[in-house]
Amino acid sequence: MAEAAASEKGLSEEEKVVTSPDEDGAAALSVSGVYFICPLTGTVVRKDKKEKHLREAIESHFSVDPVAASIMEIHTFNKDQEKVRVGVETVAKYLDNICSHPEEEKYRKIKLQNKVFQERISCLEGTQRFFQAVGFETKTLPVPGQETTEDYYVLKEEMLTRLEDLKAYKEQLLSSGPVRAQLDRQLCVFKPSPAAARFELPNDFYNLTVEEIKREQRLRTEAVEKASMLRTRAMREKEEQREMRKYNYTLLRVRFPDGYILQGTFYAREPVSALYSFVRGALRDDWLPFELLGPGGLKLTDDNLAFNECGLVPSALLTLSWDAAVMADVQASREEPPASPLKPELLCSVQTLS
Repeated sequence: MAEAAASEKGLSEEEKVVTSPDEDGAAALSVSGVYFICPLTGTVVRKDKKEKHLREAIESHFSVDPVAASIMEIHTFNKDQEKVRVGVETVAKYLDNICSHPEEEKYRKIKLQNKVFQERISCLEGTQRFFQAVGFETKTLPVPGQETTEDYYVLKEEMLTRLEDLKAYKEQLLSSGPVRAQLDRQLCVFKPSPAAARFELPNDFYNLTVEEIKREQRLRTEAVEKASMLRTRAMREKEEQREMRKYNYTLLRVRFPDGYILQGTFYAREPVSALYSFVRGALRDDWLPFELLGPGGLKLTDDNLAFNECGLVPSALLTLSWDAAVMADVQASREEPPASPLKPELLCSVQTLS
């Protein structure tokens, strides 16, 4: 999967995962960046290109299904989810009124300058295209008893024969959610290496820039030297929380008993269970019981703890330990045990840590 993703971006697998040292001798990056998989196109894109790609993918979907595309636009590009909820429910009410009273013309017209419409609907990106997609058109109509006109969305006459479609559009609007790009794990396997615990991360992994982090580290060191004995427990806990929020992502490596290393990218706030699933998905025999040991040999027993709560950010090397009794039974039952517990297809693209 990672190999195909790299080729889509025009990168070789080596370029994507481990970059070469700089000309001035700087250490190679452990991974070239953070990447995401677009759920609409399957394309893998770098973090800073994610939003642009999602917009382009949704835009291209208008030629296929304009109703679905406009719904995606509403739920994805309006960041205030409470405003989206209120707006969507108001649109649904308009459609409900039409379906319940198709013979009443007043329900088939929506005044665009209406205060509720302005405050709840027109402020949301995608709503105009949704009304167009489900059968409304914009018309300028005279105001009864006045010599002025106002703009309206008016439902086309032919839509009165398609009320079931309107009901389906309403349900689709209410039940949908934002389109989210999936974090690309960038799964890699490395040969045994003494450099397994060395990490050089790109800026993608940090909330702060590298310069800001270095400055904070320097200031913190100076502060600790001056007043380390004066800090209360609450102050220390507050500082630890601030430290955890610095990282959006973490690069994790799991070293197997044979020395081979499995690497993947995770959200810093993902639970430990995500790493167990990741490792299990890479095993030739995914039923084999194992434990993961963090730095210092600490067992990761609480699956619900987030990586940043375990101190496994922005990178960490963990060790996999098999259940000894089960492994003894497995080895006794096989004439020739496999050379590696990892899937053969992963071993075909094994790399060397530099």
